[in-house]
Amino acid sequence: MAIAVALSAGTHTAHAAPAPASNARAGDAAASARAPAHKSATTSVTNLETVKVTARRYEETLQDVPIAVTALTARALTDNNVQSLADLQGLVPNLQIGPTQGTSSTLTVYLRGIGQNNPLWGFDPEVGLYFDGVYIARPQGALLDVFDVDRIEVLRGPQGTLYGKNTVGGAINYISKPLPTHATGSVTATLGMHATKDLKVDYGNASKDGVWRFRVAAASLHHGGYGHNLYLGGPTSNQDVNAARVTLGYFPSARFDAQLALDGEFDRSAPPGGAQLAVIPFDPAQTQGLPSRYNTRSDQAPVNTTDSGGGALTLRWLLGEDWTLKSISAYRSSNSNMNIDVDTLPVSIADNNLVYHSHQFSQELQALYDNGSDLHGVVGVYAFDGYAEGINKYALLALPPYQQLGYSLYVGSGGSVVTRSLAAYADATWRFAPRWSLEAGARYTHESKTAIIQNDTYPNANFATPNGVQADFEGSTSANNLSPKLTLGWKASAAVNLYATASTGFHSGGYNIQANCTAIPASCRPIKNETLLNYELGAKMSFFDGRLMLNSALFHALYHDIQLSVYTSYVQPNGQRGFFGDFTNAGKATIDGLENEFAWRMGDRWTLSGNLSYLHPRYTQYLSGGVNIASTSKFTFAPKWNGGLTLWKHFPLRDGGDVAARLNVTYQTLAYFDQNYSPVLAQGAYGLVNAGVIWRTGGPWTYSLEGSNLANKRYRTSGYNIIALGMITGYYGPPRMITASARYKF
Repeated sequence: MAIAVALSAGTHTAHAAPAPASNARAGDAAASARAPAHKSATTSVTNLETVKVTARRYEETLQDVPIAVTALTARALTDNNVQSLADLQGLVPNLQIGPTQGTSSTLTVYLRGIGQNNPLWGFDPEVGLYFDGVYIARPQGALLDVFDVDRIEVLRGPQGTLYGKNTVGGAINYISKPLPTHATGSVTATLGMHATKDLKVDYGNASKDGVWRFRVAAASLHHGGYGHNLYLGGPTSNQDVNAARVTLGYFPSARFDAQLALDGEFDRSAPPGGAQLAVIPFDPAQTQGLPSRYNTRSDQAPVNTTDSGGGALTLRWLLGEDWTLKSISAYRSSNSNMNIDVDTLPVSIADNNLVYHSHQFSQELQALYDNGSDLHGVVGVYAFDGYAEGINKYALLALPPYQQLGYSLYVGSGGSVVTRSLAAYADATWRFAPRWSLEAGARYTHESKTAIIQNDTYPNANFATPNGVQADFEGSTSANNLSPKLTLGWKASAAVNLYATASTGFHSGGYNIQANCTAIPASCRPIKNETLLNYELGAKMSFFDGRLMLNSALFHALYHDIQLSVYTSYVQPNGQRGFFGDFTNAGKATIDGLENEFAWRMGDRWTLSGNLSYLHPRYTQYLSGGVNIASTSKFTFAPKWNGGLTLWKHFPLRDGGDVAARLNVTYQTLAYFDQNYSPVLAQGAYGLVNAGVIWRTGGPWTYSLEGSNLANKRYRTSGYNIIALGMITGYYGPPRMITASARYKF
């Protein structure tokens, strides 16, 4: 299933002209940047836009690609007020995405009920994030802000035969604007509620002969926060982010180019305000929760810093008419330091300080083939070398009378994980008859993880000299996997494309860096690899001369050895209950679902678009203490129904400008956020109302007025449920936000 969201935000919809043959065969949209982009000479006020994507490593129209993918162009992202990756929720079927609990820019993403909400080092995400073709292994700083973007593609289902890293849930591709061949740039300023002050700038140019090209972009994003720390003072849930990107390109001929890209993001936002959802039994004062969902009474310093960035060198050679060779060499790193006061109170019932560091190097070589008629494909090799380390210091019941009774627990969980992966993949599509095509692919992966884990207990919150050991070991595990894929496509008519796919995904195991070998010896054993087998039927249809597009996908997945992040309780020597963050393999599950997307140009001035998804995941085997608890277990971040609807009204202006008004509604049903399925923490069914007005003057200026969550709905997005302490803390999505922007393009 594939569709471009809100394709018709503008009055006129342009149809992209085909790229030159040599560039089209290069298999990457960036290759077409060698020549200026051109639109066709005619425009239509009734047809929807023809969107080009590179989901299969070469350029093709969105309606032709036999993959469940949603593509949002730069225009669609702007028109739908997508400011960060979190704003994709409601626009993409079966997508749950946002910040990890207690953080502002650490990414949690689930597709079709598959994902990972534990950001600690040692485990890679189950939904891959790619920034200009480079896989980002760690979630810290990965909740990217949207600026200087060409498009975002979200692929659902297992990926491996086309992308550098094998993933079971899907992939999100963030693709920056291509390098220009002439001077171009823009400045966008935004003001709004909660003291919002955003500035985005970009500029690009090229030498007269076009051999040298560059582009710079920067964003400064700030707002004053949604709440306050009533104990220490200062804001909560604010934004203080600065980011920059620089790309330099060398294009000496039509057959070779090189591009060097650097980027960095620096987040100094205050910690988000967590809401106390229940009185904590261990709180001597029996403090009640606050009426505000963002205010807090935390006694921990408001530390929540993340620095992330990297660089990539991309080389591309055209080898004759049919072959293109591409190399992507990349390095990325991130550093984080954050305090998470889980109890939200001015006492130390559950206080955490987490310090992370990671760096990665990846090298990918691709050979792309396109004979211009009935055969095209890609062969590639991928190498990844990643290092992640950190320490999680947490204090439990560190207050009277528990200190005097010896019930306080101070733990420092530290160590490092080295991940090395080497893979080879191939994927080819053969059009063996005028209306039939067959795509076959496979990926072989060898991956190893080496962990050094040192988890100690301490006598007090100084964390100076250990007085006990929970884990002290070094372990190594490796895995080999072959993931095949097969797709049969049938072009039933000029307007209807049908496909059937069988694909597999793989997610390696590893070690739990918070293991407690003393209390639970099994926690120090390697965690098993995950595998997924997905069967899918899809239809991509156009009606009424291209005015209506309707795409559907029906899937059935078999999910084995599911890796789950849980809290495991144990009894300390003094008889007091303790707990630690643990991982387990749940066993087996099946996931059934149906996804629908549509876009309908109802006339010259009205457009309606939307999506509706159904998801039914269920465990078939989940062993806990030797007992199969599958019948009472549920998936987290997996609402049964979710969708969105957007209505556009266009008002053409005499001077060539346009005013477009948007009304958007999103909806989803019940979602659980913890493996104990707390009804207090779970978020029931809810809907959000958003709206916007955009005035494109026909000249360099564009003005917009945007409103999100206009009904000021209270809705949780994540949280903690620590049964051993009787503690439930929830984190909420943004309140009502209204902003006004002005953009000048030159």
